Amino acid sequence: MSANYPLRVALVSDTHNLLRPELLAFVEGAHAIVHAGDICEQRVLDTLAAIAPLTAVRGNNDHGAWAEALPVQAVVALGGVRLAVIHELPDLRGDPAAAGIAVVVSGHSHKPALETREGVLYVNPGSAGPRRFKLPISAAMLTIGKDNALHVEHVNLVE
Repeated sequence: MSANYPLRVALVSDTHNLLRPELLAFVEGAHAIVHAGDICEQRVLDTLAAIAPLTAVRGNNDHGAWAEALPVQAVVALGGVRLAVIHELPDLRGDPAAAGIAVVVSGHSHKPALETREGVLYVNPGSAGPRRFKLPISAAMLTIGKDNALHVEHVNLVE
């Protein structure tokens, strides 16, 4: 990954085979894309990977040979910052703080969330796919500064 700062990492989850034009516009220009599962078809991964380097994990709705090839948990280093990616937080293995993980990205709940625990940023970008209940259609942008300063902004893709 090139060290042009700030690095912009698009955080996406729960697309459920729906690639909205608003999501594609949101990830355009990102240095990397992280998908926290419930992808539902290989085509979604292929489309996102054509835009930027992609890290993806398997969600509870991802089935078939293409999905079996995806890890349940992944760790990726972007600009010197380590991210752990998981679909459901209860499945998180290990101690992120002890492992030098700065950000844990998860999905599943469809509910955008951002909190810090033991110095680790926990981000759920929400769902970029079909609307569930009255929850927003959302994604998040993680910005990594030159000094590894982290900033997360949730964006509603559809009003």
